[in-house]
Amino acid sequence: MTGRVLDLGRMGYLPAWERQKEVHEEVVGGAPDTLIFVEHDPVFTLGANFHPENLLEPVEEYERRGIEVHRTDRGGDVTYHGPGQLVVYPIFDIARHGRDLHRWMRDLEETMLETARSFGLEPRRFPPHTGAWVGDRKLASIGIKARRWVSLHGIALNCDNDMTPFTWIIPCGIADHPMTSLSLEASRPVGTEEAKPAVAQAFAKVFGLEF
Repeated sequence: MTGRVLDLGRMGYLPAWERQKEVHEEVVGGAPDTLIFVEHDPVFTLGANFHPENLLEPVEEYERRGIEVHRTDRGGDVTYHGPGQLVVYPIFDIARHGRDLHRWMRDLEETMLETARSFGLEPRRFPPHTGAWVGDRKLASIGIKARRWVSLHGIALNCDNDMTPFTWIIPCGIADHPMTSLSLEASRPVGTEEAKPAVAQAFAKVFGLEF
C-alpha cells in the first residue's frame, strides 16, 4: 500500500487540529493513509481521561508563561507539546490494518520502539502504561481517537525539546516515572529533522506502506 507524508512544520495546536480533520475526511473518502508531522507551539492538551489534579498550577499561570491549554477528544490525560518535540498524527484507515483498536495501539507503540532502536536505544513497552519507554522513563506518548474507523490524534515523540514544562504537570497522569527524550537517551542532540525519516521508515515497516 502507498501512504503519504504531510509535514506541517511548526504550527499552533488548533490550526493543526483543523488540518487533521480535513485530512481525516479525505482518508474517509478513500485517500491514502497519511502521516502528519508537526511541531507545536507550547501547549498542554487535556485528553478525554483528564483529571484536574494533574495540572499542578492554575491555567492562568501556564498562559502567563506562554503555554496554551486546550481540551481535546483524544484518549489519555494531560501532556505537553512544544518546539523540538515531533508530533506524529497518523490519519490511517484502521480497517486496512486489522480493524482492531487494541492492535492499532500496539502497532503505534511498535513504530516508536523501532524509531528508538534506530538511534541505538533499547526501548520497551511498560504495561499497563501506553507509549514507548527506555527503562522507567517515558520517551513517546500516545493518545488517539477513531471516527468511522479512521484515526485521529497520535504520538508525541520527545526529540530535543525543553523537558521543563513536563515538571509543571503530571504527564499522562503518571507521577512516579519521568519523561525523557531521544537527545537525553542518546547523549547527543537528536532534532526533529533527524527523527522524521526514522519515524517514516518505522511506520513503513510496521504497516507495510511505501511513502
